[in-house]
Amino acid sequence: MMTRHFQQLPKAYVAYPKLMQTMLKKNSHQPLLPELEYVVDQLQIDAKHLRRYQNLTGFATTQQVPALYMAMLAQSLQMHMMSVAEFPFQVLGLVHISNQLEQLRPVLAHEVMQLSCRFGTLAPHAKGLAFDFITEVKIDHQVVIRARSRYLSLQKGGSRAHKVADALQDVYLPKDEWQVAENIGRQYALHSGDFNLIHLHRLSAKAFGFKRAIAHGMWSKAQVLSRLDLPNAYCVDVEFKKPIYLPSRVELLTAQNGNLAFLLRNTQDHQPHITGILSEI
Repeated sequence: MMTRHFQQLPKAYVAYPKLMQTMLKKNSHQPLLPELEYVVDQLQIDAKHLRRYQNLTGFATTQQVPALYMAMLAQSLQMHMMSVAEFPFQVLGLVHISNQLEQLRPVLAHEVMQLSCRFGTLAPHAKGLAFDFITEVKIDHQVVIRARSRYLSLQKGGSRAHKVADALQDVYLPKDEWQVAENIGRQYALHSGDFNLIHLHRLSAKAFGFKRAIAHGMWSKAQVLSRLDLPNAYCVDVEFKKPIYLPSRVELLTAQNGNLAFLLRNTQDHQPHITGILSEI
């Protein structure tokens, strides 16, 4: 395992020139992920940046740091990791399909943290190949947050997607409903550094096969979590289903069955955007 250390979080946009070069890369039939870990040794939270994130995602503007905020910061490390020559996939062809997040205790903005990210497993998927990024946040050498993000590289010969059924609508109860603005992709991109063209404008999104721009999955997940009662220690596991086209109106439904299940869907056609489970640790 090769570990690279940073004194501060690298800017995501610095990786973009190298990421664009991956458009010319052919996906390997027998790819290997680099044995690579990136670490920010002493990360200090920018209070203004945190407050802006809380305002964008609906979290209360307190000193408590949403665990998903740390996962968003880790995406900057992920972009740099995908820009290395040994990374085997075209970045623009990747699909974020799931995210698991664990908070072991509340984290406060004044605490100094270590943020690390490494490649996880690579596994066959019905539509190609899937791989993981594994993120850890440590304070005083103790893990306080873990995250696992799974991405899919679409491969020729993969099976067609099955239609996702509306999830047990007789069990789920309405929790909230809101309008997703047309410009939220640009707002979140400016804040997160994730300037994937599918999120920015309908014209750039059409170039990649989308009828309109779509919302960031991690922004959508944050909107859901900000509306739930989160325990001090919890695990939340989500799958990203159909994209949220901008603008859209969405509704959040929940079901209690030991753990809290939730569903984010479109209000008109009931197509699911996110499904997930929240459990206390």
